Formats: sequence, structure tokens, C-alpha cells
Amino acid sequence: MKNSGKTAIGICLFAAMASGISGCGSNSPLDPNDPISLTVWHYYNGSQQTAFDALVKEFNETAGKEKGIYVQGYSQGSVSDLETAVRASINGEVGADAMPDIFSSYADTAYEVEQSGALANLSEYLSEEELSEYVDSYIEEGCIAADGTLRIFPTAKSTEIMMLNTTDWEPFAKDTGMSLTDLETIEGVAAAAKAYYEWTDAQTPDVPEDGRAFYGRDAMANYFIIGMKQLGVEIFAVENGKMTLNVPKEELRRLWENYYVPMVKGYFGAYGSFRSDDVKTGDLLAYTGSTASAMYFPDQVEKDDDSYAIDYIVTEAPVFEGGEHIAVQQGAGMVVSKSDEQREYAAVEFLKWFTQAENNLQFGSVSGYLPVRIGAGSIEKLDQVIADKQLEVAPKTYDCLEVAFGAMDRISLYTNRSFENGSAVRKVLEYHLSDQAAADRERVKEALSQGQRLEEAAAAFVTDEAFEQWYQSFCDALNTAAGEQG
Repeated sequence: MKNSGKTAIGICLFAAMASGISGCGSNSPLDPNDPISLTVWHYYNGSQQTAFDALVKEFNETAGKEKGIYVQGYSQGSVSDLETAVRASINGEVGADAMPDIFSSYADTAYEVEQSGALANLSEYLSEEELSEYVDSYIEEGCIAADGTLRIFPTAKSTEIMMLNTTDWEPFAKDTGMSLTDLETIEGVAAAAKAYYEWTDAQTPDVPEDGRAFYGRDAMANYFIIGMKQLGVEIFAVENGKMTLNVPKEELRRLWENYYVPMVKGYFGAYGSFRSDDVKTGDLLAYTGSTASAMYFPDQVEKDDDSYAIDYIVTEAPVFEGGEHIAVQQGAGMVVSKSDEQREYAAVEFLKWFTQAENNLQFGSVSGYLPVRIGAGSIEKLDQVIADKQLEVAPKTYDCLEVAFGAMDRISLYTNRSFENGSAVRKVLEYHLSDQAAADRERVKEALSQGQRLEEAAAAFVTDEAFEQWYQSFCDALNTAAGEQG
């Protein structure tokens, strides 16, 4: 992964030193004979929760026992459920549980909690040497405090990949001359999706306009943030916690044409809760999603009247033609509730242990998350951990990590800095265009059912005027969510 040098670490250290903070070093305030019990709230479920619980158990029996720390983990369900529980605790709502010592948090939520003064300053418990062991951009993402000190401890990260049902791809590719290299750009994916719609439509000449969608994507906000960044535009430019919107029309037109237009025409699709669900039902062949989604890619297509096994391939996520090779940096970190020196110190000790390369890779081998320490993200180190720990790793997760690790020297990871109302603004990116595309697709389908051909049915939705109307509505929604006058 292209690195930004020591800028982020320097910012955190400078802020820490300016506050008289030097890092606690090895002067432990804990007593092994009187251990502290810590609670951790997270959103892991299934195999991810099993892997996390196993590591917590190992910590309690080894380093935790030695240091005087006992950790208990609790899944709150989904990310949304976790955020709701945290807000209820902070607000002191009737029936709410007490704040946990540690909880998983994305940057936008952590920023909101930090504004209430509820988060511990982690820079007080990390030395310069310890900070330097972590990927710079992961540390930088966590420095959300007004003074630049660290609030989010990087524990597991992810990026995006593309997964493809090769069983159904191969006959299509053979008949049309398409190749996997065509899927390296977003424009190439759109072209392949159009060809797939036409190819499937032609298989039933007696039924007009019944072509099938090829591709979909999870996380539309990433499409905007990363797509614009690939085109040289930082849509949310943040300085000192203040966000400036950058919404140039030319670049947004490219995003509109390569998502909204294929969606309206039925070349792209979004049907279930996640695009992996759509691959399972045979409604899509490919999708872009998180590395952590690899475990959910189906082993077979299940239709009402048929089911069959499918193979797959994992590739790097497509980029805009001529754009920079930038991919999303995402994944929740862990934050520590402000309490007292002993509890905060103990929490950081657990997080440092959890993010040791061997432990982090053990968790990542199950979850699809990337390790956070410099030098830990390699397939060789993963293989070593698998062998040493005798782990059973799902092939899809392994292949996903192999692709992600292999891409790191060629790509830059990016995530925007946190800012006030960031969650609300991100929701605009997530839903504004996709909701309109879904609604307009239904209108196109209605016209098709009345005998219109696709180009005629979709014509009114793909004009310059249609883009202008969407663009203005989009900008107004962003400004409103950001708390500005539309």
C-alpha cells in the first residue's frame, strides 16, 4: 500500500506532546492480584464472533492473567443496533446498559461520541514507538479529537474487492469475446453489463426485453467518495473539523452515467439486502463489496425451479478509466470510554494485544478483515499463522485476502476525515441516487410491460435534463444534511 510517510503519527505525537502527554510506557497501574474486568461491545456475529471470542479467551488466559485484565465481549447485533445501544447509554435512557469500556465504532459515530466528551485519549497510553508500528493512514483516521490526539484504535480494516460467478460468466464470455480484463474499469463493467443484458435477452427471442442484470454494488457512499477521489476530487474536504463540499458537475456526471443509467436500463441490479444475496438468487453475476463480505458469496445459485453449484473469482475493485488507483479504507475500530487511568490503560493493553500481527491475522483469516500493523499484511505471514495455529480458513476468505494483500503496493487507501453531521451526509450518498434509480427502473419496467422497447422506455430518464435535475436535488440534499442552507 502506498504510504503517506510519518505525517499521521507526527500529528498525533505533536498533539500529545503539546498536551504534556508522553505515553505511559511500561509503568502499569494494574495489579494482577486484583484484576480489572472490561466489557467490549461489538457487532460481530456468526464465525466472526466465534473468532473474536476465541481471541478474548486466549487473552484472558495468557496476557490478561499476567497483567490483571479480564475481558468480556458482547455482540449487540448489527452496527445499527450497536450505535443505538451506545447512544442510549450516553444519554442515560431508562433501561439502557452502562457504557462499555470498549466498543466498536466507525469514524462518523466515534466523532459524534467524542463531541460529548465520552471517549478516552488513547495518545496517553501509546508511545512513539508503539504508534509507529501501525499503518499511518489507520492512525490518522483515528485522530478525530480537536487537538489531533487519538480516539479510535485501529483493530481491523477492510477494503473493497469484486467477486464474480465464473460458472455463468464463462459461456457469456465465450460467446461475446468478453474477458476479465474488461472488468478492471467501471466503464468496462458497465459495457459488460449491457452486453450481458443483450446476450440473455437474445436467448429468448419470443420474449422481448427480458435481459438480466449483471452487476451490483454494496455501499453506494463508497462509490461516490472513492469514485470522485479516483477522478481527482475530494468530495468532502475537511480541515479542523469543518467540511467543504466539492461537487463538480463533470465528474458527478461520470458517476451518474456509470451507475444510474445502467440501473435504469436493467444492466445493473439491487434486489436483496446485499448484492451477495442477489448472486445467490441468480439475479446478478458480479458485485463490488467489502473484503469482509467474501464469506457470504454463495456456493450455488438457488432459483425457484433450479439450483446449481457455482465457482468464483476474486479481483480488485474496478476503477474509473484513467483514474488513480484508489480504494476505500474502511472497517470499524475500537474506542475506549473515558473513565479512569486503570480502566483506560487496561483497555489499551487489550487492544495492543489483539492487534499483534499473529492475533490480528487469526481474526482476519475468518472475518476477511485486514491487519493493522505495518508489515503484517502479506500472504506469507497469513500462511504462517494458519500453519502455526492450525486454522481452517474458508477458501473464499483466503482468496479475498490474497487479492487485497497483493494490491496494496499498487493502490492508495482513502477515507475522508470525520466532520459534524458526517453520518447524515453519508446517508445522502448512500441512498439519494440509488433510491431514485430503483424508482425510475420500476417506471421503465412498466413501460416495457406495455410493449415499449428498452431504449424508448428509458429515454426520458437518461437525458441531459434528467441529469441536471438529479444533480441539483443531490446538491440540495447534501447541503441540507450538512446543516447548510440548500
